[in-house]
Amino acid sequence: MGHCCCKPYNCLQCLDHTNESALVKEKELSIELANIRDEVAFNTAKCEKLQKEKEALELRLEEELRRLGWQQQAELQELRERLQRQFQAESARLQEEHHGQLLRVRCQHQEQVEDITASHEAALLEMENNHTVAITILQDDHDHKVQELISTHELEKKELEENFEKLRLSLQIALAPYQHLEEDMKSLQQVLEMKNQQIHQQEKRIIELEKLAEKNIILEEKIQVLQQQNEDLKARIDQNTVVTRQLSEENANLQEYVEKETQEKKRLSRTNEELLWKLQTGDPTSPIKLSPTSPVYRGSSSGPSSPARVSTTPR
Repeated sequence: MGHCCCKPYNCLQCLDHTNESALVKEKELSIELANIRDEVAFNTAKCEKLQKEKEALELRLEEELRRLGWQQQAELQELRERLQRQFQAESARLQEEHHGQLLRVRCQHQEQVEDITASHEAALLEMENNHTVAITILQDDHDHKVQELISTHELEKKELEENFEKLRLSLQIALAPYQHLEEDMKSLQQVLEMKNQQIHQQEKRIIELEKLAEKNIILEEKIQVLQQQNEDLKARIDQNTVVTRQLSEENANLQEYVEKETQEKKRLSRTNEELLWKLQTGDPTSPIKLSPTSPVYRGSSSGPSSPARVSTTPR
């Protein structure tokens, strides 16, 4: 088609050509608009379908989260109850074992006290027998000495009486030459009285010495008994000290064990709380808690794992 040399809109041929082009373009635009409308309708239907699938998935996810939450809570509750039962059983066992140890120590202590008492009574019986023998020996010795003193006193008295009788007879025979007979008799009587006083004093002295000897023997026996009692008491104190030290060490060990069990229980409680928190959040690294009924879940595609089994084997 050649170029028209006339002015625009003055040539019919140009007008026809322009109208034809406009019609073609309008038809193309109508077709393109229809295609766009079809595509928009298809995309709209597809979006609605995807939205419904999304809502269905969110509902299923909420139900699954609720189910997992309930299941984890039930498992945690069961784990808490099992740990509590094990802790109570272990505590009861430790208390029973400690009570048995105390009973054994008390029985041993009672047996030791009975043995010490029997030994003490045997020692006392032996000391009483020895004391009786010593008293018998001293009594025999005392009787022998008293008998010797009495015999000596009787001999001296007899000699003095004989001398006095001889002197009296001799004064009667030769009374005249002796003018001081009365004074001599008084002197002799004084001598006899002095002798008698000396003998009595010796007897008193012997009695006092015997009393002192008996007191010394009693004091020595008391000293021996006290020394033996002191030794027994020292031995019992040493034994009680050893037993007390052992009980203190056992008590300290039990306290340490109970403290460790308490710390272990606290640690397990913290672990359970962390597990519960992780189960509630659904993400172990997320610091934000989400409700199990939340409609939006932005985590990973896989569900939360079950809590790790905690070893509860007693030490």
